[in-house]
Amino acid sequence: MNYYVPFGEIHMSRIGKTPIQIPKDVTVTQDNGRVIVKGPKGDLHLTIPNILRVSISDIVSIQRHRHDGVTKAIHGNFRARLANAITGVSKGWTKTLELSGVGFRAEVSNTNLVLTIGFSHPVTVKAPLGITYAAQEGKIMISGIDKHLVGQTAADIRNIKKPEPYKGKGIKYLGEHIRKKAGKAKAVGSTIGGSK
Repeated sequence: MNYYVPFGEIHMSRIGKTPIQIPKDVTVTQDNGRVIVKGPKGDLHLTIPNILRVSISDIVSIQRHRHDGVTKAIHGNFRARLANAITGVSKGWTKTLELSGVGFRAEVSNTNLVLTIGFSHPVTVKAPLGITYAAQEGKIMISGIDKHLVGQTAADIRNIKKPEPYKGKGIKYLGEHIRKKAGKAKAVGSTIGGSK
């Protein structure tokens, strides 16, 4: 009897089963239902879902207790988060934004990001715990060890001044292509005051 499994579940299942290599400068341990990942850039703690089992040697492998679609998705998601944590404490994560607009600029004051982006006053963005900002030549770099937090912080900053669809002015991801809308065309042959 054939059992149909959606492609996404197969993909997540394969991700979950793949062992994770531990770099030399990173240690991975377990304590009270959590995985603790430590490296030169800091440490992260991940709670292990109770349907999974983590084995640690010179690699990390993750097994699941059930084989339904939801469990497979959790398996793949946790494996991806753990791999990202290992990379984060070893190398860190960075997301880059760029400013597009005349007079738009960004600078770092203490640990805060200060944006001059066409509003009546500069906008100050406080750095979440674990996040650092850098600004240079119209670009904003958001860095940290937690990939999700880095990505969410970048998204929050972009939302302050999303690229508008006509000229593309605003804050966008580095390399992001903004599909611009055509401006309203003036009516041809129209006259002021109408015909006499």
